[in-house]
Parts: sequence; structure tokens; C-alpha cells
Amino acid sequence: MMLFTPFTLPNGTLIKNRIAKAAMEENLADENNLPSNELFNLYGAWAEGGSGLIISGNVMIDKRAMTGPAGVVLDSEKQLEKFKIWAKIGKSNGAQFWLQINHPGRQMPASLGQKTFAPSAIEMDLGKLSKHFGVPYEMTEADIQDVLSRFVQTAKLAQQAGFDGVEIHAAHGYLLSQFLSPKTNQRQDKWGGDLANRARLLIEVVKQVRAKVGPSFAVAVKLNSADFQRGGFTTEDAKQVVKWLNDLNVDLVELSGGSYEAPVMQGQSRDGQSLAREAYFLEFAKQIRLVANMPLMVTGGIKRKPVADHVLESNIDLVGLATALALEPNLPNKWQQGDMVTPNLPNITWKNKVMASLANMARVKYQLNQLSKLRAVQPNVHPLWALIKQQLRDRQRAKLYRKVMGENRRNNQ
Repeated sequence: MMLFTPFTLPNGTLIKNRIAKAAMEENLADENNLPSNELFNLYGAWAEGGSGLIISGNVMIDKRAMTGPAGVVLDSEKQLEKFKIWAKIGKSNGAQFWLQINHPGRQMPASLGQKTFAPSAIEMDLGKLSKHFGVPYEMTEADIQDVLSRFVQTAKLAQQAGFDGVEIHAAHGYLLSQFLSPKTNQRQDKWGGDLANRARLLIEVVKQVRAKVGPSFAVAVKLNSADFQRGGFTTEDAKQVVKWLNDLNVDLVELSGGSYEAPVMQGQSRDGQSLAREAYFLEFAKQIRLVANMPLMVTGGIKRKPVADHVLESNIDLVGLATALALEPNLPNKWQQGDMVTPNLPNITWKNKVMASLANMARVKYQLNQLSKLRAVQPNVHPLWALIKQQLRDRQRAKLYRKVMGENRRNNQ
């Protein structure tokens, strides 16, 4: 397979090449958590850059449940006009444009002042940083049904807005991933226990989303190839979940790994033994390829064209690029034209892997912010400076978020 060979999804949709702009959390929503002009600028750059598939950063299914204060939310028909603009921009150069839809579960900052839900009342284990996340409440049956209906509603609204598909986020330690992991799901009812029960919510979300949007709209799943935590979700678990997804008309499974507690998706791991193996998640993807009937996509650290080619040669269908496209949004066009540029951020060598992960994410968001303002990227920005700026901005936006949510509560009383 060649990187610039078109690819047809199971639903019949043609993707113009094998490069996907994978999701990165931008935190560029306006004060009402809707797509902003800055977000339009950013996705305009990616659309012009030549990727065959563009997947948005987190779009939340519930404004009360956020991964960050400036995240995008789609939970009402009243919001569709700005999403229609966003969809049109992302598709302007022939790319397919999907929304990644998500619920954070316990991975919601305490600074947002919202009640935190999770499968079980198990708090985050981040050492001194744990205080930044509240102790979650164990979800009731009504809470689970509400989340299920919200995933379905957001998918349908995405279709109405003109997007080509949705990616259901069940990785990186967010809510659906929390249900999958025995480390975070210790329930004794039909939603916990063995893997079939722990996967029940994901399976129900996929089934009901597919039933709601019909066969032509793309439905994808982002799944951890493993959690990389002892007692967590394993590669064998992932293989079994993929076997169940085989029967649900899923158009793509994107494989990644890790969580806030084990941020291997940032190229770091608490388990030094697995670090070399999971840098690109490819070895795990090869195992899952043995059981997957649907197309597979691998994301995680890919920045050189020879590596992207190797992924395709390993019987993977699409290559997900993230940080590389934050540094060079025109990368697919450059590669196609023979320019073998390799976008890169300097390594962070901090001993605290969680802090290093936060700083790395802050550096990436710094580049996204630059692009959103039509400015040049700054790969050599100091990670500590980027982290401080991001924290100050998050603090300001969290204050605004709490104010807006408080006004909404008073208006609804």
C-alpha cells in the first residue's frame, strides 16, 4: 500500500489518501464552548495541508463533563450553525471530516466545579497532582443511560451539521475507557465484572449510534491497544473488544494507548520495559490486526514518512499524524511533492513523567494556538514556559466556564 493511494471505508466512503489528522485537544472554543474563528483558522490550515481524513479534537457530549474549560461541546440543535461552518471548512479540500465525541469521566479538572462521574468511585493516582481531579461518584443506572443517549444525540447532530462521521473515544483513560478497565471499573452489576460487562457501554453506544445515523455515515472507535498499567486493560482485552466490534458495522478502529496516569500516548511510560515497544503502538496493532475485520489506524509519535510507510507495510490501513501536523499542517502535501521534512519537538527529559507529559501537551497546544492566530509555529518554545502559559489560560477559562455554568443554572431555576 502507498501513502497516497485512496482508501475505501466499509460504508463506501472514499478517503483520498492514507494520512489522517489524528485528534489533538485544542481548547480553542469560544466562551459558549462552540467552534471559534481560531478553530476555523486551524482546520482551514489542515484542510489545505492535504490529509485524507481529519478527526477533530475532543467534542464533548455534555457541557457539564469537560476535559478542559475551553473544549467544544455539541449537545443541542441550537448550536448547529457554527458546526456547519466548521464542517464546511474541514471538508473544503476533499478531506473526510469526523468529530471525535467524548466524555471525560473522572479525568475532568476539579477547577471546573462540576460533579465528576465514573464507573466506580476510584480517584486519580497522579501523586501530588491528584488534587487537580475530584474524587468521582459511582454512576447510577440513570447516569449511564444519560451518557448513552448523549453519545447518540451528539452523533446525530454531527451528521446534521454536515460532518462525514464520528469517532467514539474509548481510549486514553476517558469514560468509555474507564468502563473497559478492571482497574477503574469495579462494579458488581451488568456494567462491571468480566470483560463482556465492562465493554457493554461501548458496545451499546456503537450499536445505538449506528442505528441512529444509518449506514452511510462513518462510525469509528478509538481504542487503547493497552492501558500500560498493571491490572488495567490489556492487549488481549483489546483483541476481544475488536472481535465484538467486527459485528457492528464499524468503519475504522484507531489504536492508541495509555491514560493520564500512564501517559504513553505522549511517548512516556511508567513501565520502562514497555517504553521501546509502545512508542508507536505498532507492535500491538499487529496483534489486533489478526482478529480485526474492519480497517485499522495507528496513531502515536509518527513524524517521518519512512515510518508512515512502514505502518502501511505492516497491514495497517491508515496512518494517524498528530504532533507532526501541529508543527507542519502542510506535511501531507510536502511528502507527496517529495519533500521529506520531519517536524519535531525537542525531547523533554524531566524525571517526573506526568509533568513531562503535561508540558509536552502544552507545547503542542502552543503550536495549535499559533496556527489558530495565523502565526508561525515555534517548535523550540521552552516546555516550562508553554506549560505556565497553558495553566494561566486554563485558569482564566475555568473561571469563565464556572461563571457561564452558574448563569445557566440560575436561568433554568
